[in-house]
Amino acid sequence: MLYDKDIREPLFELLEEKYGKTRILEEKQIGRARADAVMITETDVYGIEIKSDADTYARLSRQVKYYDDYYDYNYVVVGSSHGNHISEHVPAYWGIITVEEEEDGLDFYILREPSANPKVDWVHKIEILWRLELAHIQELNNMPAYKNKSKKFVGEKIIDTVPHDVLKKQFCDELFERDYDTIAEKINEYRLSNGQYARRKRKYKRKKR
Repeated sequence: MLYDKDIREPLFELLEEKYGKTRILEEKQIGRARADAVMITETDVYGIEIKSDADTYARLSRQVKYYDDYYDYNYVVVGSSHGNHISEHVPAYWGIITVEEEEDGLDFYILREPSANPKVDWVHKIEILWRLELAHIQELNNMPAYKNKSKKFVGEKIIDTVPHDVLKKQFCDELFERDYDTIAEKINEYRLSNGQYARRKRKYKRKKR
């Protein structure tokens, strides 16, 4: 029986070989669901849901809704036990990859290529970016800083201002450049440059019982 952990790395290698320049981010929150993986290419964002032989379809219909809100294209990757029925559980524009265990490794088969997601919503998609990344897009497009406005307000202004074909490329560029190791430092720099207080690391003492 194949498990999620067995599938991931060989799958990511397959996708990199197929799409070229890519970046994979794992376990990303989308609404009230979690995407197993997100693949960024130079112009599009792909959601990837993995259903191993150990998984069921119990949560899939709810997960599909959230994937459709956020990603330009979507894939479901399934173990062989799901191969015959998976097309009944995802929309026709979702790509389907099946995976089987062979003696010399895993065998992937692209059962169906994904089509452009007709339900992707920029209002949701823009939520993926951090405020710093939004600020960089504002700068690239000579937009006002909106320093005292909410992230939601800034995101909607970007959607209304920047042509979506331009925004798609800039959006993916930001995700390619995202650095999780230095984000705390960058947030503090951003806050200070905008007249806000930098967050300080807090130390907590465990209460004695």
